[in-house]
Amino acid sequence: MTRLAVFDCDGTLVDGQAAVCGAMTAAFSHCGLVAPPSHAVRRIVGLSLPVAMRHLAPDAPADVHDQLVSAYKQAFSRARAEGRVAEPLYGGIRALLGTLQGGGWQLGVATGKSDRGLANCLTQHAILDLFVTLQTADRHPSKPHPAMLEAAMAEAGAHPSQTAMIGDTAYDIEMAKAAGCRALGVAWGYHAPEELLAAGAEAVAHTAAELGEMLDG
Repeated sequence: MTRLAVFDCDGTLVDGQAAVCGAMTAAFSHCGLVAPPSHAVRRIVGLSLPVAMRHLAPDAPADVHDQLVSAYKQAFSRARAEGRVAEPLYGGIRALLGTLQGGGWQLGVATGKSDRGLANCLTQHAILDLFVTLQTADRHPSKPHPAMLEAAMAEAGAHPSQTAMIGDTAYDIEMAKAAGCRALGVAWGYHAPEELLAAGAEAVAHTAAELGEMLDG
């Protein structure tokens, strides 16, 4: 039986908040706008950039949202080229991924990152080859639309009943529910555990080891 575990990236596999907040501040500054506070930026991690900008600058016109998206991408790329992007793996994640793969799970990612951003992140940690399917905002509507998760299942040959979505935001949980999959939350990311449970999470793990137990439970 095919079992598929699909992970969000920022806030679930890696802690990318410093890089995201830095690029967001640079983008807003470039466009002559006051940058949103870090706590507001963390709230939108996981959404595609156009949707995120609409959340962060609701009164700005559409062309400014487009400019913010472009400026953010440029700022993030510049920071990566200069070696200023830190996206450390959360504790226990590397071991968990290896254990799951060894136990017969197929692994995937569904993220608001771009294709290039995700590939760079996973390659940096030498875990890219662990994943059989990578779904990003470059090719799908923003979470919580289920398109990314549906594409991951199609590529892996898994049914919703055989698939678990693991994420740190309500957007991940809502996407899983929309796709008919298991929805598991993690407590170390950017939305509080109670928000994840309210969105429909089956459970919220506080450690990677606990998450592994939930997946095999």
